[in-house]
Order: sequence, then structure tokens, then C-alpha cells
Amino acid sequence: MTQQNQPPANVTVRRADHPGDLGWVVMAHGEIYDRQFGWNTDFEALVARIVGDFATGHDPAREAAWIAEVDGERAGCIFLVSGDEPETAKLRILLVTPASRGLGIGTRLVDECLTFARDAHYQRVVLWTNDVLLSARRIYQAFGFTLTDEERHHSFGHDLVGQNWTLELDQPSPTVR
Repeated sequence: MTQQNQPPANVTVRRADHPGDLGWVVMAHGEIYDRQFGWNTDFEALVARIVGDFATGHDPAREAAWIAEVDGERAGCIFLVSGDEPETAKLRILLVTPASRGLGIGTRLVDECLTFARDAHYQRVVLWTNDVLLSARRIYQAFGFTLTDEERHHSFGHDLVGQNWTLELDQPSPTVR
């Protein structure tokens, strides 16, 4: 975050197509979720599978990933991949590093993702998250996602409540600040 007497951060969002981007996504998720929530390497393995599947077989016309940078350093990411039905996309692995929170990066990443989804002619975007991820949930709600169901589960070394959220893209996008 910007402190007094420092210039505002230069935030950019770009495609995740530079060497090291995909590895950074996996590493950052593993390290940050361990520090913040005590999640074990099962979570990092899940992220690695998502990233690996994207890296080895994504359709660039229908799937994309983005990296946010603050002053030239990676600070966040998001992926959009095809869902189980042709008209449905999945928003995956949104992350903003703790040092870069409060700069609007999460909102910018979700906006980029949803713009791409609309341009790719998806009808809806779904996502799975856990109820402990409060900041991410607030962003999803601000964009109009609605909670469709939730279920208790034991994953990543903890008892959690998984949640499924859906956004119908034919609805007008709410104004997000």
C-alpha cells in the first residue's frame, strides 16, 4: 500500500504470458494461503493442476489468464477457463498479494476477466470459493455474482465452507468502484 510521502503505485494488468508467470501463480498461492490461513500443500497442488491444465491445453479465444503488477512486480492474478457447458466459463484462482491489497487490484482483475468472458460470448461465469475469503467474496458480490449453494468440506487441512457463485452475463454489470 502507498504510504505517506510516496508516489501512488503504478498498477498494470497484463496477460499471464511472460516466463515465470505460471510458476509465480502456484508459488504465490501456496505461500500466501499458508501464511494467511494455514492451508497445507493440498491447496498448492490444486492450484498447480488448474495452472497446468491451462498451460497445456487452453483455447486462447475462450480462456485467458492475467497478472497484475505493482511498480513492475507481480501482485495478483486471475484465470478464466471454459466450464462444463459451452456457454459457461469458470473464474479461477483470483489472488492479490497482501502488500498490494487496497489498491483495487482484485476489482481490476475481475473486471478484465468478465470483459473477456462477455467478448468470448459466454452466457454465465461460475466460481467456487470458500467462505473465509471475505475480500474476494465482496468483490464477486459487487459485480453481481449470486451465491447458488454452499457445502461444508474438509480440505487443505481445515474444515471449510465451500461456496458456488454464478453471474449471468446477460444482466447489466453493476457499477463497481
